[in-house]
Amino acid sequence: MTSTDAAMEGHKAAALLERTRNEVDPHLIAAVETLPGAIRRVALYHLGRQNADGTPASGQAGKAIRPALVLAATRALGGDPAAAMRAAVAVELAHNFTLLHDDVIDEDTTRRHRPTAWAVFGVPDAVIAGDAMSSLAVRLLADDPHPAAARAAVRLSTCVIELCAGQQADCALEERGPETVGLDECLAMAMAKTGALLGCACALGALYAGAGEREVRAMDGFGREAGLAFQLIDDLIGIWGDTDRTGKPAGADLAAHKKSLPVVAALTSDTPAAAELAALYRGPMNTPEEVRRAADAVDRAGGRDWAQSAAADRMARAVHHLSRALPASEAAGDLLALAEFVTRRTH
Repeated sequence: MTSTDAAMEGHKAAALLERTRNEVDPHLIAAVETLPGAIRRVALYHLGRQNADGTPASGQAGKAIRPALVLAATRALGGDPAAAMRAAVAVELAHNFTLLHDDVIDEDTTRRHRPTAWAVFGVPDAVIAGDAMSSLAVRLLADDPHPAAARAAVRLSTCVIELCAGQQADCALEERGPETVGLDECLAMAMAKTGALLGCACALGALYAGAGEREVRAMDGFGREAGLAFQLIDDLIGIWGDTDRTGKPAGADLAAHKKSLPVVAALTSDTPAAAELAALYRGPMNTPEEVRRAADAVDRAGGRDWAQSAAADRMARAVHHLSRALPASEAAGDLLALAEFVTRRTH
């Protein structure tokens, strides 16, 4: 793909995401408004719709990648995206449940350029709000009269269990020494923690389009591989992202000793830089200089180049899965634009 083609795909994806956000947000907020008062307040704050004191805010709930995948998959397979709106909202609720819990587990104090929900309301309220959003997601599908809703509810519930397993594996990896973590297990963890929900989003879109099991599996595979590419890029941003764009401190993942994919690739490279990085990971990284040295070590050990190459490889796999579900490439335009967006984003 030329730089001009990439720019066009980027503009297409940005327009698609903006349209999706505008379509999904009213339904998302309406669903959250049904939650009990104290829980609703935390959820609306997390989604950027309220300030800490309960007054209205004009923030957005995120990029809407997952609901965009639901609606784009439905459209690509000949279904009516409007009929899949509850599925799109359910996936976004499940995603935000994971964010609320991730912020608590990782002790992140900033998200989307303001304090995280747990930092404002406390850990118990943030965890409970996340639990409620997860249950609300399944309830939306259970109440949906669409013929695919029951299968979609089962699939989303199964996905949430996989997400939890991925998060548990991530936490377990953090407790281990820097030289004991393998790249394959780290990739498996990322597939469960990130790839599963993007795969589920695409599969739900296929179900709501009335697609057969072969197409549903292929769409799930597309989303999973695109999701792993997404995580690889996210991990790079976690090390080298622009704070003004990400809303998080530069090198926050390194300071927290996260064993992200570029870091593990670097640690397993058997290079002098790998040994330097392992030494840094065995002690505290309290200063910007120590974080800078760790980022430089990841780069010199090949972690940055490996992650970029692996993201491209996963996108190639994603496109292969998509071709099995949609032999006519013109029907896949929106999905390809979204996939291209997640591997070229910078925040």
